[in-house]
Amino acid sequence: MAQQYSSSSWSCNLSKMAGLALCLLVMLSYASSSYARLLLNRTRGGFMVSREAHRRNLLDNGLGHTPPMGWNSWNHFACNIKEDLIRETADAMVSTGLAALGYQYINIDDCWGELNRDSKGNLVPKASTFPSGMKALADYIHKKGLKLGIYSDAGNQTCSKTMPGSLGHEKQDAKTFASWGIDYLKYDNCENNNISPKERYPPMSEALANTGRPIFFSLCEWGSEDPATWAKSVGNSWRTTGDIEDKWESMISRADLNDKWASCAGPGGWNDPDMLEVGNGGMTTEEYRAHFSIWALAKAPLLIGCDIRALDATTKELLSNNEVIAVNQDKLGVQGKKVKSNNDLEVWAGPLSNNKVAVILWNRSSSKAKVTASWSDIGLKPGTSVKARDLWAHSTQSSVSGEISSELDSHACKMYVLSPN
Repeated sequence: MAQQYSSSSWSCNLSKMAGLALCLLVMLSYASSSYARLLLNRTRGGFMVSREAHRRNLLDNGLGHTPPMGWNSWNHFACNIKEDLIRETADAMVSTGLAALGYQYINIDDCWGELNRDSKGNLVPKASTFPSGMKALADYIHKKGLKLGIYSDAGNQTCSKTMPGSLGHEKQDAKTFASWGIDYLKYDNCENNNISPKERYPPMSEALANTGRPIFFSLCEWGSEDPATWAKSVGNSWRTTGDIEDKWESMISRADLNDKWASCAGPGGWNDPDMLEVGNGGMTTEEYRAHFSIWALAKAPLLIGCDIRALDATTKELLSNNEVIAVNQDKLGVQGKKVKSNNDLEVWAGPLSNNKVAVILWNRSSSKAKVTASWSDIGLKPGTSVKARDLWAHSTQSSVSGEISSELDSHACKMYVLSPN
């Protein structure tokens, strides 16, 4: 599959090289000053070592070796959240069997806190909606065998403007989150004083690491400064796009924007095209099937965005497909990507462990059409014979050679795992 990933790798590495070159030019232009020489020495030595050591720590703490799976409150509930909802969601995560499939994070999004900090400068859970406090809620979640996520912002206020952000309070807030037993932090990008995210996000990363508690760090930077090129030394995932909406056009645009950065993701750090909309009602079953399939192939975080206390059978079936989940959680950790597109007839593919290949045939056109992936499209040698496992039909073709194709309804997809015979 190496040939399919060269252009994305080039764009990722080119951005990194450009940034490094710019830093060196600035420092060389001031080379006569002792401060510039100090900066240069730090870049050559301690600072880079420190960043690499911090990066190793992110990997060594056991977080993000595969993309995170769980639930987030925002897509369905927005600001209408309270502790009873969070507890009931945790209960449902277990009772529906989703927890057993790997969905482990119960993530509270914006609007959980009071408008102002307390007299000591601490964030305070909103008394009217989280009266028991976050420590009690975390204890409840943990007893279910699940993990609790929370939300803050790398700015003066959160995006809802109903609670403070953490800019300038990173150490204090990280300690607070750790003391509550938080396991995941989504860190947004509003009210940011026009300061570069490259300056605002690392302080929280370091503060979280210094708490000694493993906390998954999710940068919600919206892709504004190409975080795929720099955030892997800062967090465990980074948003490559703006917010998703529960609409076909929004979903496919997020998939395409995220695809550009495929080569930049891997174990410990993942591209994030935003949360799942499956089950929220704005798309058809086939569109949701494609949504879930593409997110799985692209090694995106699988964060459910619907009300899992009220799952219908179809939504539960989509979210519970353990064969599709296995592609997302494959230990090789290579993000699959779009390898062929012709008049909205697309092939997406990526390598898996044990020389297997995941393939999605996707009809994004407005009418029924046949979509074909030839072996050259997906990096297989011409004479290779494979077993083709259809992950949605749960059926297997024992000997397929040269290509695989399917007649697909508008917006429908097929997803396969190909195993060489």
